[in-house]
Amino acid sequence: MSTVAPAKKPQINTALPGPLGQKIVEADAQFVTPSYPRPSFKLVAEQAEGVWVTDVDGNIFLDCNAGVAVCSTGHCHPEIVRAIQEQTAKLIHMCGTDYYYRHMPALARKLDEIVPIKSPTRTHFANSGTEAIETALKLAMHATGREKFIAFFNSFHGRTLGSLSLTSSRIAQRRGFRRQALDVTHVPYAYCLRCPFNLGKCGDGSCCLGSIDWIENRLFKTTLPPEECAGIVVECVQGEGGYVPAPKEFLQGLRRICDEHGIMLIVDEVQSGMGRTGKMFACEHYDLEPDIITIAKGIGSGLPIGACVARADLMDWKPGAHASTFGGNPVCIAAALKTIELLERELVQNSAEVGAYLQEGLRKLMQKHDCIGDVRGLGMMIGVEFVESKSSMKPAPELRDKIEYNCFERGLILLGAGANTIRWSPPLVLTRENVDVALEIFDDVITASNK
Repeated sequence: MSTVAPAKKPQINTALPGPLGQKIVEADAQFVTPSYPRPSFKLVAEQAEGVWVTDVDGNIFLDCNAGVAVCSTGHCHPEIVRAIQEQTAKLIHMCGTDYYYRHMPALARKLDEIVPIKSPTRTHFANSGTEAIETALKLAMHATGREKFIAFFNSFHGRTLGSLSLTSSRIAQRRGFRRQALDVTHVPYAYCLRCPFNLGKCGDGSCCLGSIDWIENRLFKTTLPPEECAGIVVECVQGEGGYVPAPKEFLQGLRRICDEHGIMLIVDEVQSGMGRTGKMFACEHYDLEPDIITIAKGIGSGLPIGACVARADLMDWKPGAHASTFGGNPVCIAAALKTIELLERELVQNSAEVGAYLQEGLRKLMQKHDCIGDVRGLGMMIGVEFVESKSSMKPAPELRDKIEYNCFERGLILLGAGANTIRWSPPLVLTRENVDVALEIFDDVITASNK
């Protein structure tokens, strides 16, 4: 008789949402802004631990989204909870823009150690990813004396007006807000599966570098003088655009352009950073050194904190140039320092190893299902792109939405990205046993949804 305990699986005992959940959804519709881009399924969370989320009606879900890549150390990791509790008993807030406390230099010093920018660096603390991007934009303008930027189609950098000028992943994010606040020119991203220049990869498998050619030989010679460009803002792995990892030669080309023209290379690691890709930062997969890097989401294990880290010689602006009342909150920093400790101790490695196991399993499903056109990613940042068939490679957004919804009905939390991709961004504590459970559900749902 086997003594091995069966793998834990989701438990769905009510219609979704259940009766208690439905009341909360109705109250939300009455009192909360309708601008949140919620999916078609309705998760009403009550508590969570590790990779498991329990809703208000007692249904238990396997979470492979981590609150959109935020809960890097898993939900309510006991060491994170303890760090938060201990800090709240000592000091909750003191406003680091006016007063001093040990937490801000402690985290800034740690970031100086781990970011892929040569020391010395300086850090400005914010409360979110979009705030970190706003800081980067202001810093680039201040450091260069220029005010124009280059960003990429299908990118996401936030929804505040400055960062929204960069964002171009969905029309809904821009509709109704008239002209963009900043002078930003968008360029096609190096998405080789769907090459925007219809060239495909070169014979040696490398990127055609059409985007690099477009910047140098079209923009710089017609509408955007390079000496007026303050920064190029890029994601090494496009997040909301569909979890698309960039080719190395494309990112290295951007670095060269910036070096040649005195332009700041701003790398947005809000979603891809903090161990998500199997390295602390996605930049490290590409030997890419930014001038400015933005961090948020996974750094606080669920608490609201963002950071903009830059070369110290760039961040030399004067007092009052940029500040935030809540940025660098001591409770959030306590969570961030403990998060980094856990990442360095074991979770970056787990992201790489279990992420590879997950991607291997998804590639097997790709061989099985004609509707999976691509599986791509790094670590635990993986995109599964759905198509009508491999022969046509025509995007299948309605099928993607159906699979996303039906996975939720089976107790697996996944979320779409891009037009027809499902993103896998689980907590970095995910185990191989969890992967096996998730893949079984995913396989069954694809089979049922594609009939």
